[in-house]
Amino acid sequence: MRHPSEVLFAGEKPFPMMPAVDHYAGSEKLITKALQLQNQLGPIFDITCDCEDGASTGADRQHAEMVAELIMSAANRHGRVGTRIHDIGHPAWQQDIEIIVARAGQRLAYVTLPKVSGSADVRTQLRELHRVLAAAGVDRPIPVHVLIETHGALREVWDIAAIPDVESLDFGLMDFVSAHHGAIPGSAMKSPGQFEHPLVVRAKCEISAAALANGVVPSHNVTTELRDLDVIRLNAERARNEFGYLRMWSIHPNQIMPIVEAMRPDFSEVETAAAILIAAQDCGWGPIQHHGLLHDRASYRYYWELLARAQATGMRLPDEAVQRFFAGGR
Repeated sequence: MRHPSEVLFAGEKPFPMMPAVDHYAGSEKLITKALQLQNQLGPIFDITCDCEDGASTGADRQHAEMVAELIMSAANRHGRVGTRIHDIGHPAWQQDIEIIVARAGQRLAYVTLPKVSGSADVRTQLRELHRVLAAAGVDRPIPVHVLIETHGALREVWDIAAIPDVESLDFGLMDFVSAHHGAIPGSAMKSPGQFEHPLVVRAKCEISAAALANGVVPSHNVTTELRDLDVIRLNAERARNEFGYLRMWSIHPNQIMPIVEAMRPDFSEVETAAAILIAAQDCGWGPIQHHGLLHDRASYRYYWELLARAQATGMRLPDEAVQRFFAGGR
């Protein structure tokens, strides 16, 4: 029986299926704790080792070496650890790539590019990434996640999203608000202002639309709330349901599970998806009827991506769906 990924997207760019949480950690202590938690919960969240804000002044090389070592360590059981390098205006960005990609390129999940001013910056950093990959003999592609946090990046967001190596567009709310020189109030850096101020709403919508139209995952900015789980969950729900974001940043372990739960599909729809896909596979992916409704490859694509997102968030799926569609690491 043919797998849905083989028959439903022939000739199309497959949509990335990543964990719903991008958890940032800067220091060795916090990265190690994050790895321990990831091993407890499973790969339902990614870990981004932060070189941009994580390194102490003057210790950029040592920090990059530490990141590479942890990515290659036995503690990284799931291979879902990436890194944010310095921005293109910082003298250490190339060094970050040279050290981390050369030493850990076989296991590095992605590279995040901050503060790009447009598509040209992305292409410049990608050329360096490709050069180091080739020099290191790494024969696997490493996708990039691009932070949209400047006026220039937002202006060229559709061009950035169309670059083949881009896997995720991440909204950098804090820097975006700061770039407006006080024209956007500080209240727009938190809820409910971040979901109401017109300039911020415009940016969120444009990033999400550009990402989804180009087969790229839109990733929502972090919430500054660290303790109130209901507020964290509500922010993630609004990002998902009102703005179409499929992933969200975390900066504290308390934020991970509320975001994961908010990003999960409705369980009843997951059950429906499993039943439809099983029946479709049984009939060779031709049209079927399910509860009196006609389904064909258009709806199969929707239900397959929904089922894959549910699996990525750690939802319990029907046993037959797991055996058919996710056995063997699919």
